[in-house]
Amino acid sequence: MSPDLTLTLLDLTGTFVFGLSGAMLAVRRDLDVFGIAVLAVAAALSGGMLRDMALGATPVAALGTSHYLLAALAAAICVFFAHRLIEKLSKPVMVLDAIGLGLFAVSGARKALDYGLDPLPALVLGVLTAVGGGAVRDLLVAEVPRVLREEVYALAALLGAVVVVIGDRLGADPLWTLILGAALAALVRILSVLRGWQAPKAPGPKG
Repeated sequence: MSPDLTLTLLDLTGTFVFGLSGAMLAVRRDLDVFGIAVLAVAAALSGGMLRDMALGATPVAALGTSHYLLAALAAAICVFFAHRLIEKLSKPVMVLDAIGLGLFAVSGARKALDYGLDPLPALVLGVLTAVGGGAVRDLLVAEVPRVLREEVYALAALLGAVVVVIGDRLGADPLWTLILGAALAALVRILSVLRGWQAPKAPGPKG
């Protein structure tokens, strides 16, 4: 499988999964079919659009083809008709969000490297790609974005991006580093919620 095809598949999969998470949140907030579609599209496309604009990759991938928008809308349709089934999963929005986080973290970092960025900027873009869609989704329903809460969120995305960057520096197989990075980010995110892990805070008294 070519690197370009792998990146496209990761992007499309992440788009669909984040679309599911956005649509599920809309259902929980009792939004109508339009609200479900809006949150699905916002969650699915915002992170990748921010990444591509930062890279100067225009038109951005989400608008350069209909595939990404169709993937997001397909997620909205799935949730509209099958949200009761999806809800039976354990913490469905969180799990879907974690999977999307991992997929977008590695695809963002990989695309940044392919555009010739140094490792550190590639890490930043990996995290931005991963958290951007979720942040926009949460803001649309007047929630504090998860990336700003106490849960380990951006850190999980960073770990996934680190795997891709280190793998690139070591000359490892890009496909396996993408898979490993995405799995690590999703696993850390899920465990952080289940076990109550928190990102470090500044020491000393507050205020």
